[in-house]
Amino acid sequence: MAISDTVRTRFAPSPTGYVHVGGLRTALYNYLFAKKHGGKFILRIEDTDQTRLVPGAAENIENVLEWAGLIPDESPRRGGDFGPYTQSQRLHLYKHYCEQLIAEKKAYYCFSTPEELEEVRKLQQKQGLQPKYNRKWLPESMGGSMPESKIKEALDSGIPKVVRMKVPDGITIKVHDVIRGTVEFDSAVVDDQVLLKADGFPTYHLAVVVDDYLMKITHVIRGEEWLSSTPKHVLLYEFFGWEKPVYAHVPLLLNPDRTKLSKRQGDVAVEDYIKKGFSRDALINFVALLGWNPGSGSEQEIFTLEELHEQFSLEHVGKSGAIFNLEKLSWIEKEHIRRKSDKELANLIRPILSDALKTRQTELPIETIMSEDYLIAVAREMKERVHFIHEFVTFSSYFFFEPETYEEEAVKKRWKENTNALLLAFSAQLEALPAFTASEIESALKSFCESKGIKTAEMVHPIRLAVSGASFGPSLFHMLEILGKDAVCRRIKRATERLKAEPTTA
Repeated sequence: MAISDTVRTRFAPSPTGYVHVGGLRTALYNYLFAKKHGGKFILRIEDTDQTRLVPGAAENIENVLEWAGLIPDESPRRGGDFGPYTQSQRLHLYKHYCEQLIAEKKAYYCFSTPEELEEVRKLQQKQGLQPKYNRKWLPESMGGSMPESKIKEALDSGIPKVVRMKVPDGITIKVHDVIRGTVEFDSAVVDDQVLLKADGFPTYHLAVVVDDYLMKITHVIRGEEWLSSTPKHVLLYEFFGWEKPVYAHVPLLLNPDRTKLSKRQGDVAVEDYIKKGFSRDALINFVALLGWNPGSGSEQEIFTLEELHEQFSLEHVGKSGAIFNLEKLSWIEKEHIRRKSDKELANLIRPILSDALKTRQTELPIETIMSEDYLIAVAREMKERVHFIHEFVTFSSYFFFEPETYEEEAVKKRWKENTNALLLAFSAQLEALPAFTASEIESALKSFCESKGIKTAEMVHPIRLAVSGASFGPSLFHMLEILGKDAVCRRIKRATERLKAEPTTA
């Protein structure tokens, strides 16, 4: 595929609510293709259907793109002056080009009422025909049966009207698609599409062609569902005498049962996955693989955005639907956590901890637990155990907050009649340790257990419960070292005051 000198792609969503994960994938593919070829990625808000607008949706689209790292070129958020482009602010352009088509007899006025159109549609369905406009208002001068005088009379009377394109009869319309090859459409199955609605707003089909041309879009990368509309767009390019962009229609996103991905079977909004704690790196990585693969026998599945810049190509986007597998997304999330350095993780943990400290009190020095060294130590111990970044704080909150509760079943199983006395005695030995390191703590515990004639397990589990409130977690001795002597001894003392063994029955 030949690439033009200046590649320009666009993401053109409608501000009708949340950002669909399929929309994020479309934006990502457009962004990656533009960046791979040194081009521009443009955001255009397609708000011509005024009945479906949701307040704040356009701003939310920008926010999601910014969160994802896909900041459009020419937008104020990248220092530009022209973004996002908004179709409702460009109505004069669509009207101008519509009038040109009418003057060149490539489009015509239609005064049919919604009731008339519905009646014709039902009749065609009863006859087993594909519903299409019956061309009642096609002028005699364009091969129709409507006298020009009747059209002028309707115009003068101010009857509500739309403008329809005149699809040539008896031709084959060819769409050259990077992913699907050449796709042919018989013009007999292409309707005389409405271009300009009665409210003066264009339909998608006119606006998308005019905007793509004026914005010099070279490659249109969009969902497979738009393939059936593309012959109308190809005709409009030919009507205007404009060079067509390169088309690439990416496959549908499917549920595991291979039905079309929909909210009925689970979350489809990007915002939902952000709220659940999925990271930008993982979600971008995941949606990139929904239809694309690196090719050349590569088995790589974990990518940074920078690696996707380098490797992405439309030739490696498949035709078949892509399965949206949540288990795969969760695996990718965990892999991204594992591959980050402890320092990177510390920087990600800090703002989450800062938010938690707004609602919870800690007995630990805030300057200590917010320090890089402390957070690096926590990251090192927990990175193999958490599934989300926020779990460094929520799943292992004991590194930052004294336990408020203790696992009930674990206490019943592990807390014996002599546990409190043993814990207090061992705590006294910890107080005397000159170096509070994992190895010194482990050595001290072994010596203590030997002196008492007990197994280390009789102490390991109660110590963990007393200090963390949980029965599982990272290496006990490293956890104690990170928390420090004062916190460990204080928590052991507090646990002995709050916990006691279950009374035994004869």
